Amino acid sequence: MGKATYGTGSVILRGKKWYGYPPRDRTQDSITGKKLASRKPIVLGLKSKMTKSEARDALAREIAKRRGWFRTNGQIMNDGSVTLNWFCKNRYFPLKESDWKEETAKIKKALIQTNILDDLGKIQLNNFDRFTLQMQINKLAKICSKDTVLQMRAYLRDMFAEAVDQDFLFKDTAARVKVPPQPRETDKTTLTWDQLRMALEVLYERDRILLELDMTDALRPGELFALRWKCFDPEYSRLVILETVYKGNIRPWGKTRKSLAPVHLPPVLVSDLKAWKANCPDSSPDAFIFPNDEGGFLDSGNYRKRVLHQLAEILNLSNLTFQIIRRTIATLSQTKGSVKATQGLLRHARTPTTTDVYMQVIPEGVEKMVDSIHDELRKPSKAAAETSKIRANLRAKNQRR
Repeated sequence: MGKATYGTGSVILRGKKWYGYPPRDRTQDSITGKKLASRKPIVLGLKSKMTKSEARDALAREIAKRRGWFRTNGQIMNDGSVTLNWFCKNRYFPLKESDWKEETAKIKKALIQTNILDDLGKIQLNNFDRFTLQMQINKLAKICSKDTVLQMRAYLRDMFAEAVDQDFLFKDTAARVKVPPQPRETDKTTLTWDQLRMALEVLYERDRILLELDMTDALRPGELFALRWKCFDPEYSRLVILETVYKGNIRPWGKTRKSLAPVHLPPVLVSDLKAWKANCPDSSPDAFIFPNDEGGFLDSGNYRKRVLHQLAEILNLSNLTFQIIRRTIATLSQTKGSVKATQGLLRHARTPTTTDVYMQVIPEGVEKMVDSIHDELRKPSKAAAETSKIRANLRAKNQRR
């Protein structure tokens, strides 16, 4: 048995484990007034997993945790007043801002504030336990979509892992937080080909061309409303996406690295765009293809209220958005081409985004596949005559038995 004693307690090797003994905490008996000494051992870890020096460090961390202070860069810091709110705004967000784009950062911070910090922000880091964090995720599961719950669980885990890495905590209390088994499902509404056709049939020239273009190339609204006439290349039957619109601003980049790219135009759509160019208010290169009344770009929220909500009533739908249209095209494209072709259509960087998020199961397609499988099974084999003889022999043997 080895023992090492120093200013913050002692470390002892007992069997296969290191045990730590913190300095004695002397308390007073409330009746006799006699001073009592308490010194319970702490299991630090297996000898095979840590050296004596590492065991000493582990003991020092445990003592610091119990006393409410810790050391970093040689300085003692009091973490009792460090709340989750303070840590996120001063330590977590500044690190993440190097990975997030400016607009993305605003959205993520707002989501974290609403779903996590509003409820838990004032709690000190060292007062958190797994139960508190799990209750927050359970609460979100009752009021938010599955995607939001998964996202918030990921942020919680990342925050507390970062707090441990930065020595604000000695234990990651969020590591084992789980998502409840049945959170609210995300809206996965899709339309049929006939519903899409009906939508186009009731629209006038500009809106019909706008939505037909959106449906054909599965464009995001930010890409669609940022299109200028200089993007239209009728000679090569394509549109070149150069910019996107986001929250009232034009930006020279897209959602992903593949967003800004040429998209193919069918011949009829090329003809329609030429006709619209001849009739539109301004067809100069820098003019928007689908401008608002002042000549600027259309607002997606305003367009959704004016046009898409009206179409939803006509089609007897509970809701209609550009996201639903994009998901619909991704789903219906299963019968028109390969998964990789759909990924290229949606300009996704990763195939799982296309298959797991956008593409939905088509029940009619499953039924058709089942019928097709059964039809194949019922076709006679190439050796049908021989198998008939084998079957007759088996029948004869069974009869003799």
